[in-house]
Amino acid sequence: MKRLIYQVCLGKQIDSKLYAKCIESVSNYCQKHDIVHYTQQIPKLKIKPDPFTSNRSTESWQKHGGFLPIYEKENAFDLLDEYDQIAIIDADIYIREDAENIFDHMLDEYAFGCVFEREMPITAKYAEKIRNYSRMQYEQLQNYNRTQFNPNHLGYEFANMGMIVLNCKNFKPYLQGQTAKEFLTRMEFKDFVDGIGPWKWSTDQTLLNYFLKKYDVPTQSLHWKWNGLYGANTKIEECSFIHFFLKDLLPNQGENVEELMKKI
Repeated sequence: MKRLIYQVCLGKQIDSKLYAKCIESVSNYCQKHDIVHYTQQIPKLKIKPDPFTSNRSTESWQKHGGFLPIYEKENAFDLLDEYDQIAIIDADIYIREDAENIFDHMLDEYAFGCVFEREMPITAKYAEKIRNYSRMQYEQLQNYNRTQFNPNHLGYEFANMGMIVLNCKNFKPYLQGQTAKEFLTRMEFKDFVDGIGPWKWSTDQTLLNYFLKKYDVPTQSLHWKWNGLYGANTKIEECSFIHFFLKDLLPNQGENVEELMKKI
């Protein structure tokens, strides 16, 4: 099996001590489990909102050279023919030294693997946050184009896309022969890219969740230990992958890495 972990680290992220520590942990993990590791440091897709219709603040995309870096990790979609499995992991995820090989936990019959936030052991404060967030992001999509997000008392069913796993052969047909850029620039995704209405601050997370639901992509719900949201997960010590997803809220923005590592 040929396997790849794909990461993206652009701009000021490259100088972050926290990102460097996390990426180093991923590199070590890949060496241990015979996985190819690649970190993209130069923008390629350069997906940009329509300046005439976008609801995004000009600063949010023009400061990055006129594009949205949040969509760069989809570059990995152009590598499906080269690998059997690909994991796309955010650069703010730290992998413990004793973590098992995540690919061994991805079942063959699925195309896509991810962790759904409402299935995580989370704090009451974060539970309320995801209820509000999921309602804002997905309520308008419920029943739209047969898209079902199955709301319950914990909110809508959506995955955190900071860590996803692809069974390449199974996933490829859902791209309909398109390149990564052609996929992201489909007209059906335009409102997400442009940040229309409730999607003003959306990332590729909303787009990918919508895509999975609309096209009934066979999706495996992975155990929450593979995407432990630091500060939200109540069992962070049991998580194999620690996701520092709220870097700006961390003391010193997480740059005091030694102290942060002691807390996990």
